[in-house]
Amino acid sequence: MELTKKYGLYIAPDKENVKRHRLKEPDKTKYEIYDAIKAAVPKCKNWEELTEALKKQRIKTDFRYNGSTNKIQGIRFEKNGYTFNGSQIDRSCSYSKIDFRLKQNSYEYIHSYKQEYTPNISFVHESVVSALGGLFEIQPSGTSYDSDEAEFLRQQKKKKKKKGFRL
Repeated sequence: MELTKKYGLYIAPDKENVKRHRLKEPDKTKYEIYDAIKAAVPKCKNWEELTEALKKQRIKTDFRYNGSTNKIQGIRFEKNGYTFNGSQIDRSCSYSKIDFRLKQNSYEYIHSYKQEYTPNISFVHESVVSALGGLFEIQPSGTSYDSDEAEFLRQQKKKKKKKGFRL
């Protein structure tokens, strides 16, 4: 940041516009890891799936634990002999942000699974009615029944009954 301010350089707002073919090590490896994480995280629902997806691209993941407790504190990624903390690659690649996204993916998957395989009550009702067919429908054989007209007539009868004084 100091050099940027001193020489009036420009920092791009994201990593998408970087000319990756011109990068040298270790930045080249850092961007390869960044691209792999960005591609893998939306497809994964938990850390096991993510580590397997990254392992296919020869990226090793190492969790950093808090010394006094066995709680995961951070993550490191290793490729081509270079090791980077998640937040060194990009702020969106820190352990907490990846973990949050994986939990969202898992929740969305479970929610969509429940919607897909839980029968809709109205669908069940309609299927039962259609299975019974017109068994319980009572209609005169010579006339056609219009449900909208019947509802309109029912509303008209209610209006006629409400005659009286209103204050």
